[in-house]
Amino acid sequence: MQTEIPGRQFFDALNDRNFDIMAELLDADAEMFFPKAPPLFGRKRILQFLRLLFRKYPQLTFSVHRIIRQGNLTAVHWTNRGKSRYDEPYENEGVTLIELSDGRIRFISDFFKDTEKF
Repeated sequence: MQTEIPGRQFFDALNDRNFDIMAELLDADAEMFFPKAPPLFGRKRILQFLRLLFRKYPQLTFSVHRIIRQGNLTAVHWTNRGKSRYDEPYENEGVTLIELSDGRIRFISDFFKDTEKF
């Protein structure tokens, strides 16, 4: 797999809406935990969820501020800003924990400040 930082690559792919790169980065059996959503198991379910998220927020851009790596673990501190499909402004700040297995993302868990809109 690539030698770049997976957290950065994943957020770049989110901003580009590049689901092919997201699929490449995710392990087939990846798990994702997102506030106010049931756990997501498997690459296909995670990508489906992200497509739905971007339908709800078609204008959503992430800015990565810090990346902390320790072994196969990465923490990404981010802010985001955008608009919902109803043209309502949205912004938030959070941390995404990422765990790698064999060079692919095996685990993602999001923690963010404002969960009221979800």
